[in-house]
Parts: sequence; structure tokens; C-alpha cells
Amino acid sequence: MTAAGGATSTLDVRRAVERAFRDDGGRILASLIGSCGGDFQLAEDSMQDAFEVALERWRRDGIPRQPGAWVLTTARRRAIDRLRRAQTWRRKRDVLERLARLEQEEALHGTSSGGEPEEGTVDDHRLRLIFTCCHPALAPEAQIALTLRTIAGLETREIARAFLVPEPTMAQRLVRAKRKIRDAGIPYEVPDDAALPARLATVLAVIYLVFNEGYTATAGDRLVRAELCAEAIRLARVLVELMPDEPEAIGLLALMLLHDSRRDARTSAGGDLVTLEEQDRALWHRDQADEGSALIERALRARRPGPFQLQAAIAALHAEAATPEATDWVQIGLLYSQLLRIQPSAVVRLNRAVAVAMALGPRVGLAELEELSAGGELDEYHLLHAARADLLRRDARPIEAAAAYARALELCSNPIEQRYLRRRLDEVRTASDAAAP
Repeated sequence: MTAAGGATSTLDVRRAVERAFRDDGGRILASLIGSCGGDFQLAEDSMQDAFEVALERWRRDGIPRQPGAWVLTTARRRAIDRLRRAQTWRRKRDVLERLARLEQEEALHGTSSGGEPEEGTVDDHRLRLIFTCCHPALAPEAQIALTLRTIAGLETREIARAFLVPEPTMAQRLVRAKRKIRDAGIPYEVPDDAALPARLATVLAVIYLVFNEGYTATAGDRLVRAELCAEAIRLARVLVELMPDEPEAIGLLALMLLHDSRRDARTSAGGDLVTLEEQDRALWHRDQADEGSALIERALRARRPGPFQLQAAIAALHAEAATPEATDWVQIGLLYSQLLRIQPSAVVRLNRAVAVAMALGPRVGLAELEELSAGGELDEYHLLHAARADLLRRDARPIEAAAAYARALELCSNPIEQRYLRRRLDEVRTASDAAAP
């Protein structure tokens, strides 16, 4: 289970560990939580132990052929060690026996690596984990935060930034949520058919949050975290397999496939943001876009439209346009109006205003944005100011556009988006100087 003999460089080992955490961390943690009887803290501590052991062992023995499997097996053994050392181990005898049984099965089948983390079935550890995190006994904000921490692998500071709360506050929220799951005996399982519909809305929302964090990362030096997008899409596929007649689950899968189909065109070779209007559409993944379009047509035939279906229908219209000029902005505006009726929110109003501007001209959209801004709800949302800046630029009002771009830049946390906003800001300032007498 090791690479060729001889010591491996510290840098190569660190890179391998980071890659294993990024690619397999979510699957490993989900499997461990199941093995540990739903004990989140034991699973997290044991996984951290295993990665620390990997830093030492892989340098001496070489990097395993299956790093994620190696970490999973080592983490299970560390969990056993932790339970045996704990004074309360007798109360955790069932967990200890389950872990020991897994280790015996691995030895019996000659798989000391533990095999690859389970993949691709409805009875999936990560699906169990997301339903556990989204249990109605937990407060909604705790459900989302815990899922982002365990499924998406976000750091506490990243989740705190997304919720606009201090990091210690978020850390305590996560601790309380994990403790409640343990103390209340919340089952680590996919609910039965009768309970699924009531739990579905939250699960869909959380999966989409995971996707969004991957699609436009709130922090770090990348715009896209492809592994999070892939994980969210995979979870949605499992849900659709579980509930093939649920149009909103199909709609969410369609929406994410359509968005993700543009991933390679969203940044330039130099890593700069490329807006939808400027993207090279030859780089779009047509197979994903076609699958997403077919799925949304299937979902809409159920005649039970929901928010994810309508957003997917909007994304499909973008995907079908061969050029930016061919985009059916009138139809997109109508779909946003329908979405606003069933999901009234300031962000939907923002998106509708942009669609109206593209269909009827920037001044019409700016009038809607001014009305939206007056409410103050999105004052700290950088995309409101970026959208307003773009419409002011299109309306040849560079001085006002510069002020709006500056405000968006002040609020934006992603460095790639920051570079784009800074470039636009420089452009309108140059235009303003040129227009000055």
C-alpha cells in the first residue's frame, strides 16, 4: 500500500495530504460519523489524528496508492484508541464493537487500506450525514452551518463570514449542534418515505449552499472550488435517485449542472474573472448543459413549479443562447417575476432588475435597483453595488459607476472577484477623466 521505497520529500507529502483532505475529506468524515454512531466530535478528532499521522508515516514509508482509504482506516483505529482511553468507554461499547468489526472485516478480506470510501449508492454515508445535519430538531442556521462544516469542509471562519457573525460565535453554534445530535439521539439515517417530503426543502437548500460555496468561493485564491461543486451535484443525483418524481430535486440537479457547465469559461488563463457576457461559449460543457436542459423539461412537466425549477429554466435559456445578444432577456425577466411571487426576496428582485435592464435598457433596471436599495436590505451585499455599477457604466455615467464599483470592492471577499471589480473601477475612472473638460 506504499509507493516505491525510500523517504518522500516533506513538500510532496504535505501536498498529498492536502489533496487527500480536499478530495476525500468529506467522504471520510461522513463514513467515520456512521462508524462512530453519530459522534461528530469523535469522528472529527480521529480524522485529524489520521492526517497528522499521515504527515509522518508517508514521509517515511511513501505515499499510499489510495491515500483517502489509508486515512479512513487509520482514523477508525484512532477512534478505537480514543474510546479505549476514555473513562466513559463502557458507555460507548457499541461504537467500539462496530469499529472493531469493521477492522476485522478489512483483515478478513485482505484490505488493510479499508477500501475506498463508499460511493454511488442510495444508502450513502454522505446522504445520511446531510439528513442528520438537517434534522428539524436543529435550528435552521445550525443545520446549514453544520452541513457546510461537515459536508463542504469549510473552516469555521469561512462559515462565520457567510453568516456575518464572529468566529467564536459560530464555533459555539457548531459545538451545540453536534452536542444536540449526540444527546438527543438524532438518527444517522435517510428518513423513511413518509418523512422525506417535510425534510426535503432544507436538504435541497443546504446542497445548493454547498454548490454556491464551490461556484464562487467566499475566500481563498480561487473563484471556483470544483470539488465542492462536484460533491453537491453528486448528492443531488443521489436525491433524484431516491425521489425520482420530486420535481424540485430534479430542478436543483438541473440548475447546478447548467451552472457548472460554464466552469472552464468563468476565469481566464491568468485566473481573472470572465463574466457571462464575455465568456467563450465554445468552452462550455455542452453535455452537462444538455443534460441540465433535459432535466428541467422533465421537472416542469410535473406542473408543480418551485424555486429551483424556475432558476434552472433561467439557466437553460442562457445555455441555449449561441451568443450574448441572442439571450431571451424578456423571457428571463418573466421567469424572475414568477420566481418573485413564490419566493419573494431582495436577491430575486436584484436579479429581476438586471434582466429587465438587459431587456429594456439600463435606466429601467436602475430605477428598480434604486427602489431596492432604498430598503437597505442588501446594503452590505457586494453584488447589488456591482450590478448597479455595471448598469451605470452601460448608461455612460462613469463617475457614479466608479463610486458603486468602489463600494462593491470594499464589500467583496474573494480576491478574483476583487481583481475584476478593480479592473472595472479603473476603466470607468479612465472614462471619467477622458470626459472631464
